[in-house]
Amino acid sequence: SKSKGNVIDPVELIDEYGADALRFTLTSMAAQGRDVKLDPARVAGCRNFGTKLWNATRFAEMNGVARNDALWLDDAKLTINRWILTELTRATREVTEGITSYRFNDAAGAAYRFVWNLFCDWYLELLKPVFMGEDEAAKAESQAVAAFVLDEIYKLLHPMMPFMTEELWARTAGEGQERPSLLCHARWPEPSFEDADAAAEINWLVDLVSGIRSVRSEMNVPPAAIAPLVVVGASETTRGRLTRHDSAIRRLARVGSIAHEAAAPPASAQIVLGEATVCLPLGSLINPDAASARLQKEL
Repeated sequence: SKSKGNVIDPVELIDEYGADALRFTLTSMAAQGRDVKLDPARVAGCRNFGTKLWNATRFAEMNGVARNDALWLDDAKLTINRWILTELTRATREVTEGITSYRFNDAAGAAYRFVWNLFCDWYLELLKPVFMGEDEAAKAESQAVAAFVLDEIYKLLHPMMPFMTEELWARTAGEGQERPSLLCHARWPEPSFEDADAAAEINWLVDLVSGIRSVRSEMNVPPAAIAPLVVVGASETTRGRLTRHDSAIRRLARVGSIAHEAAAPPASAQIVLGEATVCLPLGSLINPDAASARLQKEL
């Protein structure tokens, strides 16, 4: 009687957002020792998460991604592929530990971070030049690795989002082929791929681009503006990474020239990344007086 008329009808939420979105929301909020304060906005966010995975699968299909069991994953050569396989191993470990220890919110959080942040936002974005390039060996490797990772994602999410993942599992079997079993009967993921160097390198790239984007947004740099980049105190390792990922940094962070200097240039925003200081000269990109006035107002 205390809660009569003061509840959210789950059937209404399912009709509006889908059963998987509601299940994932409840899983992500099932922390030990707390009441669940259910908000329909959270359910809508989890529906968007499902849509993100569905669109990622469609993008992969459009770029020829298909399961290729002839490829031995340990033979993957591209740093970006070795990175995502390493992060998949780490995410699988976190999800498995979360489920087996009954910390279901930890399992949902680990799956969410890996799928949305790493796989969708970064891995597929970094693969676009490979898919559009002329290196057929790199393309074939990336298609096979992406297909494998998607399969493992469906397995990890299946206890939380069974209906959508089961449909995607059947849909991605390959043209004219069928899966050997339903997803609910598939073996739980047990990846063991580890490449700490590849993981460190791509995570460094992610941190660099994220830092530059954050500074550009905070300083109201126009999105179309191409900014120069000055790096101070870079080690040989960092210099090598900047060279190898030059095109990705320019494309993703809207950066023009990349230079190495002994000191930071005037009127520049600075980001500390490891041993190096990354400087973004802003003199020609923003109005210094307006930026100063904004900062004074915040103070």
